[in-house]
Amino acid sequence: MTTTHLDSGLTLQAILADQLLSPVYQPIVNLAEHAIYGHESLIRGPSGTPYQMPDVLFAMARAEGRLNELEFAAANAGIGEYRRAGGRAKLFINLSATFLVQHYVRHGERQLEALFDQADIPLGELVIELTEHDQVHHVEALPRMVEVLRAQGAQIALDDFGDGRSSLRLWSELRPEIVKIDRYFSRDIDKHAAKVQTFKAMLHLAETFGTRLVAEGIETREELEIIRDLGIVYAQGYLLGRPQREAAGTIGAEARDVLASTDIVVYPAMRKVAHTHFSAEKLVIDAPGINPKMRNDELIRIFHDRPELHALAVISAEGKPLGLINRRDFIDRYTHPYHKELFGKRPCTAFMDANPIIVDKHQTLEQLTEILVSGDQRYLSSGFVITEGGSYLGLGTGEQLVKAVTEVRIEAARHANPLTFLPGNIPISEHIARLLTARVSFTACYCDLNHFKPYNDQYGYWRGDEMIRLAAGVISANCDVRRDFVGHVGGDDFVVLFQSADWDTRCGQIVTTFNERALGMFDEEALQAGGIAAEDRHGNPSFFPLTTLTIGAVRIVPDAFSRPEDVASAAAIAKRHAKHGGGGLWVLDGGRTTPLSVSPGPAPVAAVGR
Repeated sequence: MTTTHLDSGLTLQAILADQLLSPVYQPIVNLAEHAIYGHESLIRGPSGTPYQMPDVLFAMARAEGRLNELEFAAANAGIGEYRRAGGRAKLFINLSATFLVQHYVRHGERQLEALFDQADIPLGELVIELTEHDQVHHVEALPRMVEVLRAQGAQIALDDFGDGRSSLRLWSELRPEIVKIDRYFSRDIDKHAAKVQTFKAMLHLAETFGTRLVAEGIETREELEIIRDLGIVYAQGYLLGRPQREAAGTIGAEARDVLASTDIVVYPAMRKVAHTHFSAEKLVIDAPGINPKMRNDELIRIFHDRPELHALAVISAEGKPLGLINRRDFIDRYTHPYHKELFGKRPCTAFMDANPIIVDKHQTLEQLTEILVSGDQRYLSSGFVITEGGSYLGLGTGEQLVKAVTEVRIEAARHANPLTFLPGNIPISEHIARLLTARVSFTACYCDLNHFKPYNDQYGYWRGDEMIRLAAGVISANCDVRRDFVGHVGGDDFVVLFQSADWDTRCGQIVTTFNERALGMFDEEALQAGGIAAEDRHGNPSFFPLTTLTIGAVRIVPDAFSRPEDVASAAAIAKRHAKHGGGGLWVLDGGRTTPLSVSPGPAPVAAVGR
């Protein structure tokens, strides 16, 4: 056997023989109880050598073919030192599935049971983390091996789920008591909506399999806030406690502050809703392809027998589309005097569009939308040909395409407004529900622009969109991104759910800042006149003041409302009172709406003192 010499002259054999491995313990925290649930035993090599770090130590053992020996020694060192290090909670030890399966296959159940005979803690307090389970050769023995360990009282954890080595199938087959989610999914979760959705999906799986989740790699308070509010009960990471020789008895101060807070964190918004699930295949109409030699007399009979067909595709003997014949155009021309006699026995290709719109069945909604905005409008009457691998599959209609794009965009707008990318109706309702469930006090504000329609009519939708984006920017800039939720209901309507104690000051700043900056979006004539001369909704000439912002607010206390829609309705009522009262900031309290003072800007603000 080859040996590797360290700078100190030690060998791996000497490290193991002289018991020079040093365990360290990192806490795993129960977030719901604000207490330490257990510790993971991690190993370190001799201090002051290159092999102090475990990656280097295990790489050396792997190169020398002594990985199993090192692994078992590390586990035993962690178990043996745990009580002396002050550990009183559950102990997590790392053992590869390969090591355990090989031991089980070679020596049977009795030897597997004897592995922990010398453990200084009850086996009911031991959690075995299965690692490197992607390389197990006798995978069929793994479930039986897990049963044997459970029979001894030990619990099973699946380590680093989601890193490419842990499979959903393994989770389903082994039914581990605990699954540790790889740190990739926790890292910067406060900035990535997709990671939030991934954790939500894993929570559903955990409920299905009866498993508890541990979020690994928690290093910032923002990450911990999201994990806490998602309902992940257990977490591990530097913010909660670093690996150290003594087993920690308390959680870090910063982590304690986060867990003690009653604020509900704002999840990162899905800035763009993906439509990868939608493809042209969903638009396929089953329509027969016709031979290019088919006579027009036969073609007219097909159209007569199949009145629902808007067109027919001409395809080659190999199944490739050659062209498209529009039903209406063909019948109009064919029924002209003498056309039947002249063209009846001729090939149908005489009436064929030899350059039809062709799309593959896998084309996404974004790609299909390009058809709608292109200069080629033939899809409206003739539709388009749908292919699979270049071969004819069926037809699609312009009506279907317009309907599909419209429906998906409406659904997308309910999640994220396409103009401002702020959360739409569904995320707004979800966040209100979270606040109500947590029984925290908050302020629901409904923001609306005064006299926006005349501005939009006068300057056009493009300038109107700029005004809406200005409102979105001003509102967002004056909110605490972690505590105050900003949503865009649609048009010029916004909802803000404040947890900030100084919400009224923030609202005042929003109104004042918007009213000042909105002036820059009017021409000099409107500024001089103080408004716009335009027609009202009934077509009568009217004069409209410059656009300003109104906010209606309602204070929500625990148990005052039970449904998100009731909160939204109350905020909308406050907004209507505010608009009737002349604008500014108004608060609905006990059925009455009271104006709050807002610093007047250059644009008129119809709010008065408290």
